[in-house]
Order: sequence, then structure tokens, then C-alpha cells
Amino acid sequence: MRRLPSRVQTNDAPGALLSIGAIARRTRLAPSAIRYYEAAGLIPPPRRVGGKRAYDSSVFEAIALIRLAQDAGFTLADVRALLAGFDDRTPASARWRVMATKKLADVTQRIERAQRMKRLLERLVQCRCDTLAECVRSKADALRQAI
Repeated sequence: MRRLPSRVQTNDAPGALLSIGAIARRTRLAPSAIRYYEAAGLIPPPRRVGGKRAYDSSVFEAIALIRLAQDAGFTLADVRALLAGFDDRTPASARWRVMATKKLADVTQRIERAQRMKRLLERLVQCRCDTLAECVRSKADALRQAI
């Protein structure tokens, strides 16, 4: 029996359908990550050609969006909210503004905590106590202020 050639290609010629391997190579993602994004609803489900996933080039834009959001500190759950948690008529700028405002507050709190941790660690580096008990007694007030 003669096999028909698959329409799934490994290049990105206009209109070409791309295999998951081709997408993985171009994006430097594992195929399992691409399948995960698909299952999570973060990238559009691909067509099937001969039982195999066949993506169009729009998948690159979706993956770029995921990476942009992750670089800004958003989780995949946040990305899902960005994509589906708004009315379809909500412009991208309004979506980003809502999401970024929340994330900025979280990042600010994390930075403040990290700065307190740094101050505490700097004080602990200077510690000259012989025992931990002595250290806690003599520095309890200073340590509390640093935390």
C-alpha cells in the first residue's frame, strides 16, 4: 500500500502546517510543553493530519505571548486569565493594565521582603556571639526590626 505524503511540514512556508517537532525546534520548547500549553487552553488546538498534530504559524504568536507574560512574572494560570478571563471586547491594553497592577503589588511586596531578608543576613554575617542562645538574647530586638 502506498503512503500519501503528509501535509505536515517542518518548514514555515506560508500556509504550511507544522509538526510539533518543528514548533519545538523553532521555539526551543520541549514537545511536552507544547502539548501542555494546548491542554491548558493557552495555545489553539491544532488540526490533525494522519493522527498527528499540525499547527499553523499562529502558534508562534501564542507561545511568544506566554513567554512575554512569564518574563513579567505571570504564572500560566495568570496567562489563562489574560486570555479567557476578560470579556472578548476588552482590549489588550486594559487586560495588561489589570493584570500588571496586581502583579506590581505582589512584586513590590516580594522586593520589600527580600530587602528585609538582606538586612537581616548582613547583620548575621557580623555576628560575634559564641552560642545561638546568646545571639538570640543580645540581638532579638535588632533581628525583629530587620524582619
